[in-house]
Amino acid sequence: MKSSDNFFEKCYQVARLIPYGRVTSYGAIATYLGAARSARMVGWAMNNSHNQTDEVPAHRVVNRKGLLTGKQHFEGTNLMQQLLESEGIVVLDNQIQNFDQVFWNPSEELL
Repeated sequence: MKSSDNFFEKCYQVARLIPYGRVTSYGAIATYLGAARSARMVGWAMNNSHNQTDEVPAHRVVNRKGLLTGKQHFEGTNLMQQLLESEGIVVLDNQIQNFDQVFWNPSEELL
């Protein structure tokens, strides 16, 4: 097992804790895991999440500005946006509206 496998699994564990109707960022997960400079690695983990046995709500992980930067990794043209909207999150032009209100920070929520 590569060390990145273990990091990916930790990313999936955090992503599974994001509440319905909320989002977090790649950087917030990385910071929570003590790897603040590893936001890109969290992105790679989310990109690979469809290979996991237990579902990972990767659609709830966006960039630090609330942009759906990972949407090309979902099947279909707008699946990531559709999943978010089904949870009540408003998305306009790939940008989450009211981002501060729906943002979930694992470093504050998971003590």
